[in-house]
Amino acid sequence: MSTQPLWTAAAMATAMNADVSGTMPAGVTGLSIDSRTVAPGDAYFAIKGDVHDGHAFVDAALKAGASLAVVSADKRDAFAADAPLLVVDDVLAGLVALAHASRARLGAKVIAVTGSVGKTSTKEMLRQVFAAQGETHASVASFNNHWGVPLSLARCPADVAFAIFEIGMNHAGEIETLVKMVRPHVAIITTVEPVHLEFFKNVEAIADAKAEIFTGVEPGGVAVLNRDNAQFARLQRQAKKVGIANIASFGAHKSADARLRDLSLHPECSAVHASIIGRDVTYKLGMPGRHMALNSLAVLAAASLAGADLARAALALSDARPASGRGVRQVLDIGHGSATLIDESYNANPASMAAALNVLGAAALGARGRRIAVLGDMLELGPTGAELHRGLVDAVKANHVDTVFCCGPLMRNLWDALPTGVRGGYAESAEALESQVVAAIRDGDAVMIKGSLGSKMKSIVKALEKRFPGKAALDDVAV
Repeated sequence: MSTQPLWTAAAMATAMNADVSGTMPAGVTGLSIDSRTVAPGDAYFAIKGDVHDGHAFVDAALKAGASLAVVSADKRDAFAADAPLLVVDDVLAGLVALAHASRARLGAKVIAVTGSVGKTSTKEMLRQVFAAQGETHASVASFNNHWGVPLSLARCPADVAFAIFEIGMNHAGEIETLVKMVRPHVAIITTVEPVHLEFFKNVEAIADAKAEIFTGVEPGGVAVLNRDNAQFARLQRQAKKVGIANIASFGAHKSADARLRDLSLHPECSAVHASIIGRDVTYKLGMPGRHMALNSLAVLAAASLAGADLARAALALSDARPASGRGVRQVLDIGHGSATLIDESYNANPASMAAALNVLGAAALGARGRRIAVLGDMLELGPTGAELHRGLVDAVKANHVDTVFCCGPLMRNLWDALPTGVRGGYAESAEALESQVVAAIRDGDAVMIKGSLGSKMKSIVKALEKRFPGKAALDDVAV
């Protein structure tokens, strides 16, 4: 990759139509919206959020080594006359303008991914695959919203070969705005499920919102769709309506272009045999679960369609690992033995909850070990919330889960539906449930923790890590 700076101050000022104040640096090496993580050479954007106004942290960012700050005109007088500032009417709008300028200079193949479930894990698989074949830029964490997408795009170096972006939404109209910044050559929809039903009248309306991703696809681009999903035909029609002629499908369906032919699930990986757009491929995926294996088909389809080498792409998937809070495993040292912790605490909806329970069902146990699920509320499900929580009892039974701890008023519906012998404990909050879970763990157990962000299940993960310091679980299974 080039050693040139990410941006020159002059290019940033031009892109954002900014006024220059103070002495500008020769170049900007990175972009930040968080003064706590500013690196020397970064440009700091003083975005006004729901809780904090970034302008309150401009001085701290500059002291931490930021080369300049982007501030709004109405706050300019709050800073020293010689402070290095780019002054704009609106900081977030300035970031969006810089993102458009970044896309305009980009010569890379661009891939965008959305979906009700699996966006971040699929994005990370794409990163793994493309990084093995050329300089690759990808969104960090789950930067998929109205500030995360433009920040990720504006951070993209001009000379990368591949660029991958995650796009999310919880209301109609959000994806269209974001995808028209990204303008992907390949757009993936992992699946459409009953998520955010609080804001949509039905699953079909969710499908229509996801289909907004097609509106930004570059001429001659490709849509990659889940052939197994009930909304496939609807999405296919929407793609064709906006002029996308090249539509590739993935799944176990016999008509899928990237088709799962055989799958062997191991506790910490998967062995996959697939046909990817007419080519037979067998590979090891370094993550467990049928849902991960199916999304890996979309990844390989996208890689092939973007001009990457398919064999090398499949080989790279052996090194794929779950993103934080999405299935990361640890071995807990409990003194007289060990237990496995599966951290699924980042978020939850009915589809991802069922998938996580499937992974728990395949987890390896010690001689007297149990499968323990610690489940927090799934939020934004609207009036169907109680029914969808209660319905998880089928996945609990199907995966032979021995003990279930439930957290939150919505999970009370599952608790009431569970057989008495499976009930481990219930509390209204994660904090109140912590001690019950910690006290229950014993040698040989596998414990999976999952819930929506608002249910704060990560606190139980941290409580277990603190009480039973351990190490990352290693996968020694080879295909």
